[in-house]
Amino acid sequence: MTSDAPADHVEINRHLWNSWAPDYLASGERAWANSQPRWGIYQIAESELGLLETFLGGDVIELGCGTGYVSAWLARLGGRPIGIDNSPLQLANAAYLQKQFGTHFPLVQANAERLPFVDGSFDYAISEYGAAIWCDPHRWIPEAARVLRSGGRLVFLGNSTQLMLCVPDDWGAATPELLRPQFGMHRFEWDDDPGVEFHLSHGEMIKVLRTSGFEIEDLMELRPPAQTEETKYPFVGLEWANRWPAEEAWIVRKR
Repeated sequence: MTSDAPADHVEINRHLWNSWAPDYLASGERAWANSQPRWGIYQIAESELGLLETFLGGDVIELGCGTGYVSAWLARLGGRPIGIDNSPLQLANAAYLQKQFGTHFPLVQANAERLPFVDGSFDYAISEYGAAIWCDPHRWIPEAARVLRSGGRLVFLGNSTQLMLCVPDDWGAATPELLRPQFGMHRFEWDDDPGVEFHLSHGEMIKVLRTSGFEIEDLMELRPPAQTEETKYPFVGLEWANRWPAEEAWIVRKR
């Protein structure tokens, strides 16, 4: 993919997340209130997953911060976060929750594919969904590398490759069967969802990461904890998620 390829998804996704913002305030409030981070669809506790084991504090950028709860977690752990998001109404939610919980950090409206920061501004970059699925990895991952200092880490979590191959076009429940080819995975648009998502196969993701100057430290394929109940997300059932990973998290380090 070339740098001059169309980027209409930026505006499409901004409008989508502005429209969804009222629906995410309550869940954002619950996440802010968590005594420890809980990740993804199945709310896996940080003590079980260890996604932040490499976090050592410092200057942090959250790429697609939404209501800002991940940045709040990292602030409590001694980081100095900046939350960026494409949606001004999501940032308004984050500002409201900052006042409610008394934890403040800068919030910037920006597109993770074109960050308004100079090279080498941050020690750590993170995205739980956010840029991880709503931005083009051919654009946002090189940008993350640009604003990270040497040795800085990027951590991102989103839907798994397996899930994207097995979810129907109408975003119904994932099936045990492959419904689309793995070769050529990139831009996803669903029949009943006006947004634009991006997902790569593992091989393609490795190429993008290495080309951007990252070395891969870990790829975590997430499984629901024991005694987990079904979630509100209709696109993946608990039985499916206990057989194949519904989500995956990458930890990479800038060379």
